[in-house]
Amino acid sequence: MDLMGRQRRKDTDFPQARLASGANAEIRPSEFGSGSEVIIDGTPQSHVDLADPAYLAFEYVARMGAVIDQLPDGPVTAVHLGAGGLTLPRYIAHTRPGSRQQVVELEQPLVDLVREHLPLPRDAQIRVRFGDARAGLARLPASLRGTVDLLVSDVYSGAQTPAHLTTTSFYREAAALLSPRGILLVNVADGSGLAFARRQAATIREVLPHVAILAEVQVLKGRRFGNLVFAASAEPLPTDWLPRLMAAGPHPAKVAEGREVDTFIAGALPVADDDATDSPRPSSSLFS
Repeated sequence: MDLMGRQRRKDTDFPQARLASGANAEIRPSEFGSGSEVIIDGTPQSHVDLADPAYLAFEYVARMGAVIDQLPDGPVTAVHLGAGGLTLPRYIAHTRPGSRQQVVELEQPLVDLVREHLPLPRDAQIRVRFGDARAGLARLPASLRGTVDLLVSDVYSGAQTPAHLTTTSFYREAAALLSPRGILLVNVADGSGLAFARRQAATIREVLPHVAILAEVQVLKGRRFGNLVFAASAEPLPTDWLPRLMAAGPHPAKVAEGREVDTFIAGALPVADDDATDSPRPSSSLFS
């Protein structure tokens, strides 16, 4: 197919919603494979394949999926901060039937758009609650405290993570939900030098001492902007994860743990509420 000669459809041809923030959300067919993409103000936020919920197109989401696959077999209790296209809740519902999942999302118009045009499976036990992610943690049922197998923090306002979701206090509130062997997964986007990501690693490890970092090699070296996935737990992460995570890809992939995480942090200080900043804004050409 001649992609350069293909005529693009008008923006107004796609399902859209105006968010409370003023941003515009739309759902477009993916141009690079099957499924659809949720795009907010030009930034691809999620990929969903209704025909194959186990297909995770975005590399950082696939790495999160690889970690989720290492949890003990069977249903899990999961909390997701940030809805997007509800990609990972769909993945868990498909690969671990019977899982109980809670999603906290600020933008109800986004969820309404996704539910209408990319409907959830009828048997999926996924409850969506609306509000700020950090405030939403406190409003989750008290019965969840200490029982959550997986907590995913993947919250973006536009293309940046809000500052109040990057601090020691925030991660302590999130970690209080986790079971003793529960896993926290955090999507962190950063670029040259990785100053923001290094402080996030120090902040998360201040709360949950066992941390692994998954990323594309050049991103982990700070040579280009991209996503790093932090996996953290109060208990040691099983060492048998590493070969399977590396084999799962996408490639070229790197998993850093132990002393490599020490080297990555390199003296960076944890983030407090009074010195937090939003994550770096990617170049406007990154998603072109």
